Amino acid sequence: MDPSYEKRLRGLHCAHSPLGGFRGCTGDRYIPLRADINRYSTYYGLQENLLNVPAKRSTASLAYKCLLGNELLGYQFDNLLAIHEANATDSGVAEDALKPKENIFKYGINSDVNSSSRTSTKFPHVSNPLSVLSTASVQLLQSSRTHHSTQPRIPNTPYKILDAPELKDDFYLNLLDWSTTNLLAVGLGSSIYLWNAWTGEVNSLLDLYWDADSVTAVTWSDDGLTVAVGTHKGKVQLWDATTRKKLISLRPHSNRVGALSWHGNKLVSGSRDRCLQLHDTAQKQNRKSEQWLTAHKQEVCGLKWCLDGSRLASGGNDNRLCIWDIKRLDEPIYQFTEHQAAVKAVAWSPHQRGVLASGGGTADRCLRFWNTLNGQILQCTDTGSQVCNIAWSPHSKQLVSSHGYSQNQLIVWNYPMMRHLVNLTGHTMRVLHMASSPDGVSVVTGAGDETLRFWNAFPKGKTRSVSRSCLDMSTQLR
Repeated sequence: MDPSYEKRLRGLHCAHSPLGGFRGCTGDRYIPLRADINRYSTYYGLQENLLNVPAKRSTASLAYKCLLGNELLGYQFDNLLAIHEANATDSGVAEDALKPKENIFKYGINSDVNSSSRTSTKFPHVSNPLSVLSTASVQLLQSSRTHHSTQPRIPNTPYKILDAPELKDDFYLNLLDWSTTNLLAVGLGSSIYLWNAWTGEVNSLLDLYWDADSVTAVTWSDDGLTVAVGTHKGKVQLWDATTRKKLISLRPHSNRVGALSWHGNKLVSGSRDRCLQLHDTAQKQNRKSEQWLTAHKQEVCGLKWCLDGSRLASGGNDNRLCIWDIKRLDEPIYQFTEHQAAVKAVAWSPHQRGVLASGGGTADRCLRFWNTLNGQILQCTDTGSQVCNIAWSPHSKQLVSSHGYSQNQLIVWNYPMMRHLVNLTGHTMRVLHMASSPDGVSVVTGAGDETLRFWNAFPKGKTRSVSRSCLDMSTQLR
């Protein structure tokens, strides 16, 4: 072709082209430049971030990413709940599932994604080999729908509200406990009152007004017949709930007692004097029946025995969580310092041995889960507000946390995914006190607004007998 003719032809083409205004163009097609794109780094970046979903993000986000993985990258995610739990507990299952496919950039038919993978006897509606979604993706969506449909509804309003005048608005105190005999003990000012959940009857157990003292901690014995009381002056007293008489005064602390925990004949008290005192209530009170534990640098505000009584968890205002072994109490076996505020909320899992949940104060706001068998942290969740208390459901893998600044609410969580099930609101001040009912279904909360609120926070489990209290007069009627 004549060079001059070709030149004139190109100029005419550009003039009539939609892009003709741009001089020097040789056509009207836009071809993207891919020279700076690294396909392999892009692919592996997608692989690393596929399941990296924060625990507080909705399950739909994870389902969408798994669906993309199935349809675009050839994975076989078919159980959303299992993938979410693996991601939450960092167990390695998710990483094993994300092994790269060797033929991701090869042309040709993928042998892993063929008509047989789109045929399922379990799901007859996808038996068509031309179905849009693979069998794994359909099972994935089905598992998500089944999980949500079987989740019981949790009422978001309390079923009972009681007045609680003089209930202190003090983060470091523990003024509520619910006994195995269905009696609720609550410390109000200088007094302790017992509320019978069977009959609604209220009785006064003690009054420290004439001693110029006040109640700062309360807990029940395992049999529900004896109440341990901690006071502002550092006293620890045992009271008979039936006769409403004081049984004994234990050796006092040098400052107020803000936390108590009782398991069997082992009663432990924590104080502002930074010490823990372990009492053997089965022995005559002397120096041999008590033991002092020191590890905290500031006030002890959280105490809880594990279910078998072999380990004790203590939290303090020094942001420290200590784990004690009953066989070796000279020092803690673990000291966790990850919390950035006071650790009051501590609770042992009834489902997994050695798993402990803890919550931090206003500057921390986090729920942390620990494996106390090896000293490893399992996971951490930012709740957005001060964590005051934690309680586990004995029937399901759920827990409830109560909060102060700034939400003043309760949150029911699904463990280990740590997905919000429901927010329970109603208190107008910090929800500082909480106790679980003996049937494991309800919790009662107390706040500085001087009210007690009763919530159905957990699903019902198998029916079990709850021993009646001797104070329940209905059992004595003939």
